[in-house]
Amino acid sequence: MSTKYLVDANLPYYFSIWKTNEYIHVFDLNDSWSDKEIWNYAKVHNLTIISKDADFSNLILLNQPPPKVIHIRLGNMTVKALFQLLSNNWKSVTDLSEKHKLVNLFQNRIEVIS
Repeated sequence: MSTKYLVDANLPYYFSIWKTNEYIHVFDLNDSWSDKEIWNYAKVHNLTIISKDADFSNLILLNQPPPKVIHIRLGNMTVKALFQLLSNNWKSVTDLSEKHKLVNLFQNRIEVIS
């Protein structure tokens, strides 16, 4: 199983959802990277960026993959609530990410942009 996803620094490092070989966290590379450096790394390695940062959504709207983006747009919530919501929706999110360049995960819906 090869790496497919790059988890941004603004998301918890320790979530079991992304503790497989398919995921790498920015902390494992360089936690001081700028958004541009994260974008370029994901582009070169054909990864999907998972982030709460709207900058990546804006970039993918102006570009073609790679990288792709999963934008977690949930606002402030407890870590436990975040984990529960991600756990309940993650399979759908990753399946949609295979077919679309941007997947937006909201508290009550998932939206995609091709």
